[in-house]
Parts: sequence; structure tokens; C-alpha cells
Amino acid sequence: MGHLGSAKPPHEIGKKKAAARLEEAQQRLLRLRLMLGGQIGDKRIGPPLCVLFEGWDASGKGGAIKRLVAPLDPRHVRVSQFAAPTYDEKRHHFLQRFWAVLPGAGGMTVFDRSWYGRVLVERVEGFASEEQWKRAYDEINQFERALTAEGMILIKFWMHVSDQEQLRRFEDRKNDPLRTWKLTDEDWRNREKREAYAEAIEEMLDRTDQPKARWHVIPGDDKGYARLAVVEQVCHVVEKRLAKLGALA
Repeated sequence: MGHLGSAKPPHEIGKKKAAARLEEAQQRLLRLRLMLGGQIGDKRIGPPLCVLFEGWDASGKGGAIKRLVAPLDPRHVRVSQFAAPTYDEKRHHFLQRFWAVLPGAGGMTVFDRSWYGRVLVERVEGFASEEQWKRAYDEINQFERALTAEGMILIKFWMHVSDQEQLRRFEDRKNDPLRTWKLTDEDWRNREKREAYAEAIEEMLDRTDQPKARWHVIPGDDKGYARLAVVEQVCHVVEKRLAKLGALA
């Protein structure tokens, strides 16, 4: 079945219950973020927190990120979005452009797309040679091991959406004058290559899931559940780390 085939919510949850749980999780996250930043608790600067989002087009990455950062002071979090590398960025190693926005101790950065483009879009569209994208798995694993060895909390999400639900969302965007900007010709072309992308995604999830850099596949057909699952998972991982550090009061 693979990672994507098993991406289904564990149970049904009503809208009111999901909204209440989301609000509770956001308050947990706010407290944890202030603790990491040394603003409350014992006021020691905590480890950096990096939350990375990848996913299908129209899978709900933007909505999940919005709910994740909504309770936080904008001075305490940075959202960094990445598209195709520029001409100058292509002159460097593919990981180079991500270093500058990684969070330092006590900081938090959210990545909307990331270095995984090398083994996804660059692989499928032929922007990277076969030798380059095959080599990238080890390069990414080594990169993430270096970050987590220094103490970074690295949380990786794959936002999954079914083929049918993705098409429904595309059609909604096409017919909404305030959201048509979200839909491009490239999105439609990518849908035609969904099978090739699914193969690349499965290999990515298999080969880059590490003990301190786990992938969390989020079923995204139900937006309410997906947003809740993301915020609760971030809280869970941060609480676990702070407990190990003896900093969770």
C-alpha cells in the first residue's frame, strides 16, 4: 500500500470538536514557543525549531501553516517559501540557499517547500540529472543529521490529498476570482504526472525518514483534521524534546 495509500484519518471528527481541539493545541504551541525562546519558564534559550512542509499541489500546506503560526508573535517565527532556484542559486550546491534562513537557538522557522525539491520536482521534471537526485538522498540525510546533532528540532510533514479531492480543489480555484492566482498551468501539468510524482514521494519517504527527522504523512482531504493534526504533532514533538531536556514544567 505504501505511505500514501495508508494516509487516512484514524477516525471521524466533527467540525466543532476539531475547532475546539485546534484552539487548545494552538495555546499549547504558544506556551512551548515562548519556552523555546526563553521568554517564560526558566528563561533559558531552547533548541531551534524547524517545521518543514512538502505536499501535493492544493494539499492544504498554506492553511496548515497559517494555523500553525496564527497564535505566535510574528517576531518569534519566520515563514520561508521556496520556489525554483534562481540562476545564481543554481551556481551553488542545491542545499546552499536554505542555510541562511535556518533557525538559530531559540528560533523557529517554517519551510513552505524545501530541499526536498531535488528528489521531487527536479527528479520528475528532469531539472536534475539522475546522478544528482540519486546522490541527494545521502546529502539530505547527512545535512539533517548535522542539524539535529546540534540540537535542532526538525519536524517534516508531507501533506497528502487524494487525486479526486485535488481535482475538486483545482476546479474550485479555477471558478473563484479571488483564488485563481493559486492555480497555474504548471499545476495542471503536474497532475498529468501524478503517478511519477507518487513514485518519487514514496522513495523520498522511505529513504529520508530518520530517527531525529521523521516524516509525518498528514491525510489532507479533510482540511479541519489536517490542520489540527499538524499543530498537535508539533506540540507533541516539542514537548517530548523539552521533557528530555528537563525544561518542561
